[in-house]
Amino acid sequence: GRAGHTSDMVPFLEGDDRETRGWFIDALGWSDFLDWDDNQGETAYAIFAASMSHHGEPIDLHSGRQRNTKIWRPRGDLNPEDQVRRIGRLIRRRWFPEAFADSDSPLPSAPAFQHMFLGLCTLADWIGSNRARFPYRSEPDDLYFENTARPNARKALKEIGLDIGNQRAAVGAMSDGFSDPRRIFAHIRDFEPNAMQLAARDIPLDERLAIIESETGSGKTEAALWRFARLYESGRVDSLYFALPTRAAAVQIHGRVKAFVERAMPDGDAAPLPVLAVPGYVRAGDFDGRHLPDYRVWWEDGFHDDGRRWAAESSKRYLAAQVAVGTVDQAMMAALQVRHSHMRAACLSRSLLVIDEVHASDPYMRAIIEALLKAHLGAGGYALLMSATLGSSARRRWLSRSRRAAANDRFPLADAIAAPYPSIAVRGTDGVERVDGVGSNDRAKSVRVEARPLMGDFETTAKIALDAARAGAKTLIIRNTVGYAIDTQRALESAAAGDGEAHATLFGIGGNPAPHHSRFAATDRRRLDEEVESALGSPRSREGGIAVVGTQTLEQSLDIDADLLITDLCPVDVLLQRIGRLHRHRDNDGKRPDAYQEPSCIVLTPFAGEDLSPLLKKGGQNPNGLGPHGNVYPDLRISQLTLRLIAESAANGEAWRIPDMNRHLVERATHDEALREFDGLGEDWDELRNNINGARFADDLTARQAIVKRGKTFLEREVRFASDVEDRIRTRLGDDNIEVELDPPPPSPFNGEEIATISIPLWLVGEGNVPPKNPIAPQTSSDGFKFAIGARRFAYDRLGLRRL
Repeated sequence: GRAGHTSDMVPFLEGDDRETRGWFIDALGWSDFLDWDDNQGETAYAIFAASMSHHGEPIDLHSGRQRNTKIWRPRGDLNPEDQVRRIGRLIRRRWFPEAFADSDSPLPSAPAFQHMFLGLCTLADWIGSNRARFPYRSEPDDLYFENTARPNARKALKEIGLDIGNQRAAVGAMSDGFSDPRRIFAHIRDFEPNAMQLAARDIPLDERLAIIESETGSGKTEAALWRFARLYESGRVDSLYFALPTRAAAVQIHGRVKAFVERAMPDGDAAPLPVLAVPGYVRAGDFDGRHLPDYRVWWEDGFHDDGRRWAAESSKRYLAAQVAVGTVDQAMMAALQVRHSHMRAACLSRSLLVIDEVHASDPYMRAIIEALLKAHLGAGGYALLMSATLGSSARRRWLSRSRRAAANDRFPLADAIAAPYPSIAVRGTDGVERVDGVGSNDRAKSVRVEARPLMGDFETTAKIALDAARAGAKTLIIRNTVGYAIDTQRALESAAAGDGEAHATLFGIGGNPAPHHSRFAATDRRRLDEEVESALGSPRSREGGIAVVGTQTLEQSLDIDADLLITDLCPVDVLLQRIGRLHRHRDNDGKRPDAYQEPSCIVLTPFAGEDLSPLLKKGGQNPNGLGPHGNVYPDLRISQLTLRLIAESAANGEAWRIPDMNRHLVERATHDEALREFDGLGEDWDELRNNINGARFADDLTARQAIVKRGKTFLEREVRFASDVEDRIRTRLGDDNIEVELDPPPPSPFNGEEIATISIPLWLVGEGNVPPKNPIAPQTSSDGFKFAIGARRFAYDRLGLRRL
């Protein structure tokens, strides 16, 4: 029968009395390991236990697992005890004799070292499990390790991109290395570095953590790539992971990073193929693959022996890529109690970790990213956080060396507003935060922002958008919820009915109008991402106006350019992100319609006036996403202060000067001092504050319970993963989504491509409607399909997924 080589080791390792652990330790030659540390071999023993955890999570040495005597009986010429003694002798005398030589450097005793060592062992196990590189041997072979395994391992490390010695030498041989800024920037467009990018280049190389705050569209992506280039050239990092808040942003930035690599790195087999680290994709460089049975991957070019694609073939291996671009979730899983998190962390440790739009992190995500950064920086890694709208409290917390210090930090509102912007902040080698202004980026724009009480008036909103599109304007409508986006899309189509010219201005795929939101199948979502880039990208590839309706999927990191923005009321930091899609590119300025030469933003509000307190009342949901019953932006205090800022500007006849006013706007609506004005305004506001604080505390606590306990050794009970924590964590990271298999796969309403699976928010399914384990048979029609989960019925068509 089958036997494991990890959990079946527990009976030989558990317990407090090493003498009772049987013959295994003695046969391995444990006495020779005792000099490896200053703790009578306890540290070495913990590291050995860590190595036995390489199948994805820490083994439980305190489980009380009974010895499986059957697997240790002699069989034919093979005696388990003899073979363990043989392996022990080979380890000490032939394979790793240097490890047993006299040394004055004991093993590090810090538990974090054990956790990182486990990650390295797990990575080695994944690489070594490739039978094409390491043929299976059914009989003991003393020479196999030296003659086959070790040289093949060296070759594999070079092919995968883990050993980049040849590549770094090739870069160093280039005449200008990375010193010429045009080699970094000209792959996107021909322009000189701005003040922020030059300041990013000059961040001291010994600063492991830096934060760039600069307006959207100012070139933070290029600044991050330049930072990576300098760190790479100096030998401080080997790799790059670029973490984005959304899948669409990751897909777009992947293309820009790929272009950078093609221009800046050497040609040939030594050059990395940037991996798109987004589940559902298998992409390395320009090549796409498809998963086949038995863990195989088919690549579209028919080439299957390129080790540089190895990391792209499994989401668990994404962070092993030398260059990868993906969602922040993939990096977060290096800190969470999910299988192979230790391998993810070990792979990431050699990287510059770039986290874009870090302000978008909620309390749960922030606690996880804090733990991730602590482990990553502690292991010698580097990190760069970027945001256009980061408040002072958040910035100081990211830079703080401890949670206690961050909690005790008080920064007055006046000082927060006075802080320079754009800026680059570092922790400082002396532990003192330093925030330096970087001067003007010559990206200033004045945006006329006006509030209109049309949040629930889809017909009027659609008419405004359609009139602008008819006039030739690229019009972007961002709604807070999928429901509002679909209702707006329907209103647009109704307004354009019978008018071929107006209908031609509606965004969609292949003549089928559609909104852009998260509730589409993966294949359709990819097409929508591509179409929105084409419709609103720069330079303009489409003549005439267009009306694009979407949700938060369009507000962050995407390089899209609109002439007119219509948006729901939202917190000011989110609003500034959305405004960042407005008049984003100067090279489009001469191509905009006359009526839209100046950037204009219409903010839709739930009703007339500045008082949002009616949204605090109990009873039902707020479909607009605002307030405690809206679930999207529950802290109504921030939205209320945002609306006040809009009203003040309108009353004074002033536009919002971007980026000069960014710091002022964000702090006045998000700073603790500003929020305290609601204290004592009534029970409803007090209840909101208490609920917000309670939810933040609960989310923070939930996150800390889910984080890998890197302060615990592998001999302690606390190091093991909770039995059910992975399911809960994955649900959390997937926005509480469940994956449903459809059989037979119905066709896409856009291009007929089969849809085998679809992701559904758990709240849409509802409690008591547990998805079946077997595939669901959909009812297909000419415009989409329908299916049921328990008592709930769903439809999927060009408007996306919705519950009937």
